[in-house]
Amino acid sequence: MARPVVGIIGNEHLINGEYRVHGGGAMNSEAISKVSDAVPLVVPCDPEVLSVEDLMECCDGFLFTGGRPNVHPEEYGEVATEAHGAFDRSRDRIALPLIRACIDRGQPVLGICRGFQEVNVAMNGTLYPEIRDLPGRMNHRMPPEGTLEEKFELRHQVTFTPNGPFHRLMGATEVMTNTLHGQGIKSAGPRVVIDGHASDGTPEALYVDGAPGFALAVQWHPEWRASEDPVSRPLFEAFGAAVSDWASGKRRRVLQSA
Repeated sequence: MARPVVGIIGNEHLINGEYRVHGGGAMNSEAISKVSDAVPLVVPCDPEVLSVEDLMECCDGFLFTGGRPNVHPEEYGEVATEAHGAFDRSRDRIALPLIRACIDRGQPVLGICRGFQEVNVAMNGTLYPEIRDLPGRMNHRMPPEGTLEEKFELRHQVTFTPNGPFHRLMGATEVMTNTLHGQGIKSAGPRVVIDGHASDGTPEALYVDGAPGFALAVQWHPEWRASEDPVSRPLFEAFGAAVSDWASGKRRRVLQSA
């Protein structure tokens, strides 16, 4: 039996400042293939070449990855400033309606970093442009120097709601994660439940209340060493099980309100 297909929402890049490329990190593809046991398919996020309907028909679930460009603040009713950084408007126009459509339909979605923020914005939430500028917050950004091991090292604790989806998934209320983000959730969307926080209060894990399918997202990067990390592995395994169920027609409800 063929493995289910996961669409990996990537980012647009320019090679030599002029050649457009649609790309996704190899770590995401490896996590989907080796831990979720699904076929990774990098999606060119460009509404000029595909539609949300096209994607939902050819993929069984979607991984919304991290990336340097941020969700444009116009998507949550604010004006862009220098602090908001770079944008990828083509990705906005695919990712946000795709999240809403998948959640309505029950098709599995997993958000990572920017994907975490996209789920919140798609559900009518808002974002802070720079977490480290807020009183009492730590710097959650990726260290500018060092090896990949140093950049992705476990840097802070995340505490989950007792008996919530992430506690049940991880088998623990406290875990250690990496942190490589500048922005973060300001206000959660009406159906967005913040199920995990960093020690400084920054939202780190969420689910969509009442979603008829798998709809989880995390602010950290679980794709790093996903096969061996005790926090990453159960997340990708659960996502893989949900995608497999969708592909086989079971489409069971995998999330309940805490």
